[in-house]
Amino acid sequence: MEIRDLQAKAAQIRMDVLNMIFRAKTGHTGGSLSNADIVTALYYRIMKIDPANPKAKDRDRFILSKGHSVESLWSVLADRGFFPKEELATFSQFGTKLIGHPNNKVPGIEMNTGALGHGLAVAVGMALAAKRDGAGYRAFCLMGDGEQAEGSVWEAAMAGAHYNLDNLVGIIDRNRLQISGSTEEVMGLEPLETKWEAFGWNVVSIDGNDMQALIDTLEAIPSAAGKPTLIMANTVKGKGVSFAENVPHWHHHVPNEHELSLALGELAATLESYRREGV
Repeated sequence: MEIRDLQAKAAQIRMDVLNMIFRAKTGHTGGSLSNADIVTALYYRIMKIDPANPKAKDRDRFILSKGHSVESLWSVLADRGFFPKEELATFSQFGTKLIGHPNNKVPGIEMNTGALGHGLAVAVGMALAAKRDGAGYRAFCLMGDGEQAEGSVWEAAMAGAHYNLDNLVGIIDRNRLQISGSTEEVMGLEPLETKWEAFGWNVVSIDGNDMQALIDTLEAIPSAAGKPTLIMANTVKGKGVSFAENVPHWHHHVPNEHELSLALGELAATLESYRREGV
């Protein structure tokens, strides 16, 4: 996909997210909107995956460590054909496989996540296995910034550098808000880039809602031989919906009918503008 196509796809993913959460009357809205560009870039341009063979040995691995923001991932997996798109309507309903966190009973999900701080350690193991097996696949792990307060993240970071895992990519959805407010008020993280560099990672800081920047950065990996890469994806929580952006309340706010109509209208206009530019 070209950049405009990816931007349009991300807008559609955001619309899916809002519809899913509205129908289910539950979900994590803000983070799913902020990470939509990241998962779109990975699944439509960067990662080696095959929806027809989701367990292919040479597939790239993706772990959504910030598992509560799963709605965007469900939408992407359905759109890529890992399961029928009609199943999105069952999100968080009784008996569904599409629960509020990644569920490895669903094709395309590598591991159940939700307990923050666990994803990177597993990604380290996957990347290390690839190295030792002489395999060419990569491991990508998307973390939240509030998640950086978990000690297990830093244990995994130390291991990733120790084993020279340049096939490992950590991405932080740095939207600066968590469930109880600003990350810097809840548990100060800065200087976050310096900390990751001190742990031996190659750190690249970008606008995580800029599709061109995401593609340029991800396609350049590994940009430092023998080092894992940490992408500091500076994003806007609630991205794409003007009245939700940078509003802590939208962490898990369920839109009402009026809010949904306004939000879908904004995103539809965004989608149409990208389509016009691509003609």
